[in-house]
Amino acid sequence: MSIENMIQDTEEERVFRENYAQELRKMRQDSGRDELEDERRKVKQQAMKTPGRRGEQIKHEEIDKEIVRRYNIKQQNAKGGT
Repeated sequence: MSIENMIQDTEEERVFRENYAQELRKMRQDSGRDELEDERRKVKQQAMKTPGRRGEQIKHEEIDKEIVRRYNIKQQNAKGGT
């Protein structure tokens, strides 16, 4: 377990995380435009400007989770023949 996972979210961070995760689920990811990757670039640039901010750490974690979630759905659909 990494140190980041050991840090407990405050109530404000938990709400922020939930809202941001919902926002990420709405982003498109298709052959023409990858909004999720665009968001990752923006967060990465902001993190370089203001390193160590908890908001950017949370955003990175949620983007990673969303990418894994989409990958798992894609794998399930491929196995199911859909």
